[in-house]
Amino acid sequence: MTSVNITTTKNTVTVNEGDATVVTVKTVGPQGPSFATTGTTLDDSNKVHNSVLYFDETSATFKADSTRTIENLVDGGNY
Repeated sequence: MTSVNITTTKNTVTVNEGDATVVTVKTVGPQGPSFATTGTTLDDSNKVHNSVLYFDETSATFKADSTRTIENLVDGGNY
């Protein structure tokens, strides 16, 4: 007979079985800090080589894409 007892408050696992058994236990660890203190997100799904991070007010999102790159800032960007 195989039995597995998991007690989440103590984070213990007890396995009673005659054969060798592998038990994997995963718990969610602490999350890191958010990207921005205001909860703003980053959209880098269309990033390209030398993308420059910018804030798009229309979508309220920081973006990294081909709209702003090192090359187009140097070659006639608006300053």
